[in-house]
Amino acid sequence: MQSNNSNSPQWSSRTAFILAAVGSSVGLGNLWRFSAEAGSNGGSAFIILYLACVLFIGIPAIMAEFLIGRAGQASSSINSFRDLTKRSGGNKLWNSAAWAGTVSAFLILSFYAVVAAWVMAYIPRFLSGAFDGQSATEIAAQFDQLIASPSDLMLYFIAFMAIVMWMVARGVNRGIELASKILMPSFFFLLVALCLFSIVSGWASGGTQQAISFMFSPDFSKLSASVAVSALGQAFFSIGLGMAMMMTYGSYLPKTVSLPRSAFIVGICDTMVALIAGLAIFPIVFQYGLDFEAGAGLFFQTLPTALIATPGGNIIGAAFFFMAIFAALTTGVALLEPAVAHTSEQLGMARGRATVLLGIAALVVGLGSLYSLEFMDLLDTKITAAVLMPFSALLIVTFVGWRLDRTIYNAEISDEDKALGGFLLFMLKYVAPLMITVILLAGIRSNYFPTLFGG
Repeated sequence: MQSNNSNSPQWSSRTAFILAAVGSSVGLGNLWRFSAEAGSNGGSAFIILYLACVLFIGIPAIMAEFLIGRAGQASSSINSFRDLTKRSGGNKLWNSAAWAGTVSAFLILSFYAVVAAWVMAYIPRFLSGAFDGQSATEIAAQFDQLIASPSDLMLYFIAFMAIVMWMVARGVNRGIELASKILMPSFFFLLVALCLFSIVSGWASGGTQQAISFMFSPDFSKLSASVAVSALGQAFFSIGLGMAMMMTYGSYLPKTVSLPRSAFIVGICDTMVALIAGLAIFPIVFQYGLDFEAGAGLFFQTLPTALIATPGGNIIGAAFFFMAIFAALTTGVALLEPAVAHTSEQLGMARGRATVLLGIAALVVGLGSLYSLEFMDLLDTKITAAVLMPFSALLIVTFVGWRLDRTIYNAEISDEDKALGGFLLFMLKYVAPLMITVILLAGIRSNYFPTLFGG
């Protein structure tokens, strides 16, 4: 099938598109970053702010990326942005938004594959009983030993990237779409099952009641400017804005699909995953007195201690990490696709060849993160999260809100979506740019000028 872009494939259905788009945003960050952020920022009060940020900033930004992808006459987000800039009479510098997003996605994939390798390594450990009879200290030490032995992770690292490359090389319908149709329902099923298990198993100890109160009984006295910035940042990063993924997926979207409603569905689904993940993790956290501010340490060190102590802990633990790898794969596919789409379209290169070249390049860059956590932190916090992603997203929402030719915008919003589209456009013009600027400045300050203003 052909889309509005004459040489582009097209999603076979709206459901396939939604599954792929949700899969691109739902990832490992939903499983541990949300819990860590909520845990360290007051629980339910943080969650309420997070939900507001998704509604008023995240969803409008998703729609903006979808719109650029579909309205631009190209599969590549870079070429789509270039096309819309030209048709809107804008400066070519606007195109740097798509470049920043594409580069950001590529760099994130390089170290995301390392984290995915950690996840994959834990599955056979649970199934083989490697954690049986181990103390909390000994289980935590296993993770330290794992990351200190890159050669033990190499096979998992290569395997994850090979699966991602295979899915992307097969194209939109036979690869990305098919993977999303299989992996996302499987992920949701496992997540809900583990959530129910966690709630039931934690009920007798009171851990479930504590978790529910923590997540849904707000204490507004815990709100502060820093909590608000954290909620905004979590909403931004959870959805996956500023990585060119949504623009690229939007380019394969038929004209008959509503952009505003699709943006709402993706934003709400991503949020529901985060909340369900919280209900899966927090009862265990409270039941066993774990540190929910531990981030990745919670996922790889303290949580396995709790899981192994439950009846059938090896199977539950393996299922938990299987679930995580499903989420990681759909995100990995979405991270590689923008660079592949641009290289294939710009150079006239076959998709398979472009995928192999870029996948190998990501592997080479990823070796730096595999062998050095400092290098991973540089790419993660100081380059992509602090600069490239918010910079890309800021230009995207500002361009659609203020510079994009209104006839182009109106052509992408159906008559029945005019009211909803008008609301989202208002947010794109007056709210999202300001809030994303806050994220950008906060990231630059904390990473490059930590002592500025008495920090």
